[in-house]
Amino acid sequence: MTRTIVASATREIIIGFDQPFCVIGERINPTGRKKLAAEMQAGNFDTVIKDALEQVAAGATMLDVNAGVTSVNPNETEPGLLVQTLEIVQGLVDVPLSIDSSVTAAIEAALKVAKGRPLVNSVTGEEEKLEAILPLCKKYDVPVVAISNDETGISMDPDVRFAVAKKIVERAADYGIKPHDIVVDPLVMPIGALGDAGRQVFQLLYRLRNELKVNTTCGLSNISFGLPHRHGINAGFIPMVIGAGMTSAIMNPCRPQEMEAVRAANVLNGTDPNCSNWIMTYRDYKPAEGGAAAQSPAPAPSGDRPARRGGRAARVGGSGASE
Repeated sequence: MTRTIVASATREIIIGFDQPFCVIGERINPTGRKKLAAEMQAGNFDTVIKDALEQVAAGATMLDVNAGVTSVNPNETEPGLLVQTLEIVQGLVDVPLSIDSSVTAAIEAALKVAKGRPLVNSVTGEEEKLEAILPLCKKYDVPVVAISNDETGISMDPDVRFAVAKKIVERAADYGIKPHDIVVDPLVMPIGALGDAGRQVFQLLYRLRNELKVNTTCGLSNISFGLPHRHGINAGFIPMVIGAGMTSAIMNPCRPQEMEAVRAANVLNGTDPNCSNWIMTYRDYKPAEGGAAAQSPAPAPSGDRPARRGGRAARVGGSGASE
């Protein structure tokens, strides 16, 4: 069974088909968040600290850390800011982290100070990226998100996106990187613009799991981009992609509706043994008048964040971090 191991200094997490769905908190990302970008540029990390603590409290298994505050001279400005942000976050929480950058120098700088075994986000099928990122992943022995686009852009043909993913897995093998350390992002398209976007993803997930035998992730809220009541679409999408084989997603864990869908899917998928996490989380749940929850349930101390032992680039429609 394919298992991708990520770790902080004190906690090890397994991403896998037989594991609870891995929720990668997306909020530490200034893309589309002008206030956060301005704060980070000014050396103010109050929102970063708040977002880190809130996401873990809400049930995030991991946190994505992005410091791409500007498109002006990112090779000069981003490495230092990403290192500073990463060190603050890993000093606050004990969950594993995802190092999110399209700047190779920033990824390498962050890997030098990262504790444990972070996830690198990301590499694409572009030759320049393959030759820059894969040697770093081998050098630091870390897993990587593989985004299914290349020099030709993002294909609307799911077979082409599968072929790009296969190419990345094969090229990674040339560097001695095993398939279990490749987490493929098949690229979720907005359902409002592409009516079969859901079916495309389900088909791709089946092939990625059964043919390439890799774990998978996505920018979850891409599916609902441009639609009203996005969180309803997202919450409906979660159990469907989990059932199709997806093992993680970059998403907002502070949305109770979406986290409830994750926990329910874990129950129904058999990765919440004896429904223990569901019971611990919702045993005191009481609906208010009108069907809304009287209060947000407190996450269980484990289950969504199991302590078990052994990029920005091409994100379609936005990650939802600005919501």
